[in-house]
Amino acid sequence: MIDPDLAGRLHFRHRLPTGEPLPPGRHELGLFAERDAVLVVPERLEPRRPCPLVVLFHGGGGSAERILPMLEGHAQAERFLLLVPQSLFPTWDIVIAGHGPDRERVAAALDAVADRFLLDPERLCFAGHSDGGSYTLSLGLANGDVASHLIVSSAGFLSVHVQVGAPRMFLSHGLRDEQIPIARSARIHVPRLREAGYDVTYVEYDGPHAHQPPVVAQAVAFFMAGTEGVA
Repeated sequence: MIDPDLAGRLHFRHRLPTGEPLPPGRHELGLFAERDAVLVVPERLEPRRPCPLVVLFHGGGGSAERILPMLEGHAQAERFLLLVPQSLFPTWDIVIAGHGPDRERVAAALDAVADRFLLDPERLCFAGHSDGGSYTLSLGLANGDVASHLIVSSAGFLSVHVQVGAPRMFLSHGLRDEQIPIARSARIHVPRLREAGYDVTYVEYDGPHAHQPPVVAQAVAFFMAGTEGVA
């Protein structure tokens, strides 16, 4: 039997919060001395009612500061919590060698948020772009009992050793992506995911290796409404 830690399983369980909720705004969670996780709390959020949460993973060489603009405005407008962990190294461990410290850092960040806010298990989304998209796919498929939805932008690969649950997915990729060509990534992944029985919404757009605001808005609507969007 494969070691759950090496397979990317998160040691996280939903629970009733015991701490005080954080006020609206951006907050470093104080979990790590360097590259701490950041939580965005929107205005008018009711912390003791089930709160939607998006966990957003940055791309290679990225940071919370660089990836936050992708979804921060949507978090404020739609009133969902936005958690942005940061990889220990320049990119996520699974891209370098396999699941390791980043899995533990993500689990610790989720625990910290769950201690302060009542999370909605039906609206907990992993999201990411580029290497963050690959991490979203790989971690999300191994933890479909944690993530109800996945938003995947311009992912290059997926590495899955165990599949748990059935998260709904929104995948998007640019037709003019020269960094991760669509023919050897999304157009291979999507048919295989659908063949495996996953509910996949797939959007191709005329653009390069960059997330596009209209497509991001469509992905957020997919998550918040629980609809399939445009396949």
